[in-house]
Amino acid sequence: MESPTITVNGEATAVTDVAAHTTTLDWLRSRGLTGAKEGCAEGECGACSVLVARPGADTPTEWVAVNACLVPVAALDGQELVTSEGLGSCDSLHPVQREMAVRGGSQCGFCTPGFVCSMAAEYYRPGRDDFDLHALSGNLCRCTGYRPIKDAADALGTPADGDALAARTSSPPPAAVATRLSVDGAEFRRPTDLTEALGLLAENPEAQVVAGCTDFGVEVNIRGVRAPYVVAVDRLPELREFSFGDDEVVIGAGLTLSEIERMLEGRVPLLAEMFPQFASRLIRNGATIGGNLGTGSPIGDTPPALLALDASLVLSSLRGDRVVPLADYFTGYRTTLKEPGELIRAVRFPLPLSPVTAFHKIAKRRFDDISSVAVGFALDVVDGSVIRARIGLGGVAATPLRASATEAALVGRPWTEQTVREAAAVMAGEGTPMDDHRASASYRSAMLGQSLLRLHAANRQEAIA
Repeated sequence: MESPTITVNGEATAVTDVAAHTTTLDWLRSRGLTGAKEGCAEGECGACSVLVARPGADTPTEWVAVNACLVPVAALDGQELVTSEGLGSCDSLHPVQREMAVRGGSQCGFCTPGFVCSMAAEYYRPGRDDFDLHALSGNLCRCTGYRPIKDAADALGTPADGDALAARTSSPPPAAVATRLSVDGAEFRRPTDLTEALGLLAENPEAQVVAGCTDFGVEVNIRGVRAPYVVAVDRLPELREFSFGDDEVVIGAGLTLSEIERMLEGRVPLLAEMFPQFASRLIRNGATIGGNLGTGSPIGDTPPALLALDASLVLSSLRGDRVVPLADYFTGYRTTLKEPGELIRAVRFPLPLSPVTAFHKIAKRRFDDISSVAVGFALDVVDGSVIRARIGLGGVAATPLRASATEAALVGRPWTEQTVREAAAVMAGEGTPMDDHRASASYRSAMLGQSLLRLHAANRQEAIA
């Protein structure tokens, strides 16, 4: 199998003599492309962002901004990548670079290439009317101030005729290729179909499975993890299914959160409320729903919402598929029912949806932060009474969990302030919250109770009867 090859700024470049854990950022900088920089090494600052050609929704290809500090370079085998250097030059500035320059959007310049790449992804977004500033939610600037950066973004028009990157979106995206990078006893593999992937996992049950690498990349950079065997599954077609039927929604585990958000088009209000609060656009462009569930983290944002939606997981192995309710999936701190050799193939949840839903995230920052507490609500209120309640919790136990005692305190009772206050007292006692650097146990408990009161205040009986 040949060495991985990536098209960088229009030039096919072989990836040779690098360790399997080498990040795209480190590889680019080793080749003299130093516009992308390491600021945080965990996807928080966006100084490392680059553009990658991905399958599009409205056009065959879209330019998507991702964190180069998190993605192993081997994961981009066969793909097309554009850095800030590839967008323009001193003699011929790209429109995004020009607006950033003339409107004072840069001072020290450290963050500027990352802003430029994220801004360029939005500039080329198919069907764009206005500039969505959430495209820059993963980019941090410490000296310029955001007003001139916003001015630069708002001043952008549409790509001119003959713009090569705009024209590229009308052609098919790069195909997924089989990848094998083996250096110093560590191996990175990218299978091309589910059967091959499951075969690799059966042969290597301790393999590290990756998709967007937004969690794995942090482990590599911050904790020095060097997995001996890595299997990438993000481009498997069997993990990219999507359907919105009459009685069920099916979401492939390999779809990124940005793709899911776009495909759902707001038809699942609970998830539509969650998406903007999940990290940043840069992270959501890489993070997959299967990856967020596969880590087994008690503070992931998708589990509380999906628990409220009564979701199930499809787990695949060479033995076949099995369906596991998400409420039963988590067994302990970062442990699950998933067996060696199994892979999350899809997430399912039933229709119709409950009419009273909400996603509440309590964190030190409203956006781009880790939850102290996260709550997903889905209630059916008929003729003023609660006939069904599903409440998912995160950040208050070793696993995400259903607030079963609170659900029981609500079902069969009137949707009134008295009922809700009594149920809120029950909800404050759910889970086993702990003290840590994000919040105290008592604060977490208080926020649980307040979350239910907040839901009722926004959905009083007269508003939903």
